[in-house]
Amino acid sequence: MTPDLTRKLGAAAVALALVAGAAYAWQRMHPTGPGPGFASGNGRIEATEIDVAAKLPGRLQDIAVNEGDFVTAGQVLAHMQATSLQAQRDEAVARQAQAQTAVASADAMIAVRQSDYQAAQALVVQRESELDAAQRRLKRSETLVLEGASSEQELDDDRSRVRSVSAVIRAAKAQAEAARSGIEAARTQAGGARASLTAVQATVDRIDVDLVDSALTAPRAGRVQYRIAQPGEVLGSGGKVLNLVDLADVYMTFFVPEQAAGKLALGAPVRVVLDAAPQYVLPARVSFVASTAQFTPKTVETASERQKLMFRVKAQIDPALLQKHMKLVKTGLPGVAWVQLDANTPWPANLEIKVPQ
Repeated sequence: MTPDLTRKLGAAAVALALVAGAAYAWQRMHPTGPGPGFASGNGRIEATEIDVAAKLPGRLQDIAVNEGDFVTAGQVLAHMQATSLQAQRDEAVARQAQAQTAVASADAMIAVRQSDYQAAQALVVQRESELDAAQRRLKRSETLVLEGASSEQELDDDRSRVRSVSAVIRAAKAQAEAARSGIEAARTQAGGARASLTAVQATVDRIDVDLVDSALTAPRAGRVQYRIAQPGEVLGSGGKVLNLVDLADVYMTFFVPEQAAGKLALGAPVRVVLDAAPQYVLPARVSFVASTAQFTPKTVETASERQKLMFRVKAQIDPALLQKHMKLVKTGLPGVAWVQLDANTPWPANLEIKVPQ
């Protein structure tokens, strides 16, 4: 055997050894399931994202957090300038005071009209009493005239007195009716004043809500991913300020063939192995299986042909584990998700749960 041939054979042996070593390393990092009881798919760690946005247009006053900060639900993250809103509230409060004064004035007017009505009724009673006395005197005068004990002049005077008192009674009754109508008008005016007061109060309440909303708060706990706007910028209604990631809602989306998708059930156990930490096996559960097949996106690699229809599966990582290792959670990390198709098939040793301590 020539020296040249010996060198070539040695180089080939080294190459085979390197290939074998690489294959062994890949298998260690990408464990395989034992037979048809398992299926796998490649994916990336994802999490629910929330945009914190301005409710009303205005200028961004300040931002109290930076990218990467952890925040709690309800924590104030930023403020919108509220000078205009405060001025609107001051104006509305002034109108509210005017409306309260109008209500008090209307209530006082009702009391005045009721007093006028009671006085008019009392006057009617008084005039009716005078009419009764005049009618009795007229009756006596008529009797005395027939007996010759009184003159016709006195009879005429008594008759005139009865007619005069009757006219006064009619006037008193008309005055009483006018006073009663005045009460109804005052009540209507008071109702309008109260309606105006309610409308102004609603305006104050609305502005108060807008003032509260000018402080942008975290809708849930998570981590700040991006600062989309900067202090001093003018934003429109719905203008985004921050992007948050809810680290309590982390999952991996991957694709499996239709044969495997047909055997999957919601809640089925999943094992996730990340490329960046192959020594750990993270527990998860199937939380979603697509009802219709679709082409595998180009950004997802599968062992099947890319043209083959696949079903999208979502595996939710254990929230308790996420809460314990919140600061270690990072989205975008690639990895492999293994699903158990047959509950009677035990997990292999290399896919037993192994989590950071």
